[in-house]
Amino acid sequence: MSWLIDALWHDFRALPREAVVAAMATLGLLVGSFLNVVVCRVPRMLERQWSQEAASWSGEAPPVAPTFNLAWPPSRCPRCETRIAARHNVPVLGFVFLRGRCAYCRTGISLRYPLVELSCGVMFAIVAWHFVPSMQYLAMLAWCGFGATLLALALIDIDTRLLPDALTLPLLWAGLLGSVAGLTLPIDDAVLGAALGYGVMAATGGAYRALTGIDGLGGGDAKLAAACGAWLGWIGTPLMLAFGAVAATLAFAALGAWRGRATREPLPFGPWLCLGAVASLLWGEPLLNLWLRPGG
Repeated sequence: MSWLIDALWHDFRALPREAVVAAMATLGLLVGSFLNVVVCRVPRMLERQWSQEAASWSGEAPPVAPTFNLAWPPSRCPRCETRIAARHNVPVLGFVFLRGRCAYCRTGISLRYPLVELSCGVMFAIVAWHFVPSMQYLAMLAWCGFGATLLALALIDIDTRLLPDALTLPLLWAGLLGSVAGLTLPIDDAVLGAALGYGVMAATGGAYRALTGIDGLGGGDAKLAAACGAWLGWIGTPLMLAFGAVAATLAFAALGAWRGRATREPLPFGPWLCLGAVASLLWGEPLLNLWLRPGG
């Protein structure tokens, strides 16, 4: 068996760069399709869990509900409840084939589904293009997982104002374990980045609460910052926070200008942290080099 694995690994490493990128793009489309399920179902799964816990604490019998998780029940049209056929569930192509409508009741399908799939496919392709020349395939998969989790967290926060521990904490541990395995950063950088991200966000939230009497940042934001810090390190984390804060401030100002008044509605900060993490990865090092350049 070992000789077969070695032969397959040798053949895989011999593939041209374009072939690996195409394969990773296809994998990204499939992962994006799964992310649509995660974004839709994880908040509902949490609501069920909270209802059961509340009933347990009050001494009542937990509510009886049919099985509901990421695998069951199969995907259905939210209007007519008809199960979606496998041929209609192909990432992007299914949406195009159906012309954006349910095959049975002709209800419009949200454009967000194919956009998430496309975004994940493009992201996986970009990561693969970067890592294939050095043949760091495990690191490539790790960073693809990081980006996919950020995408899911951003969408869940937009929809529900929640950043589930079921995603942020595994992301944190994955960053730390990835550093131990030599796939991302040295372990001291990862630990310092996680501590810095959590500490800054927790302190900012506490200061805002002390000054205004209301919560401006949730605990999920601090955990997300810690998780991203474990991947970005103590240098990338301040850049992530800066990018995210600037983007959120501009979005808040733009929303107020569009409405003609300052909005008092709570805005999710998680998407801007995720955007800041991506910006830190893409442009953090060039900006630091520009700033640190002698005479710059």
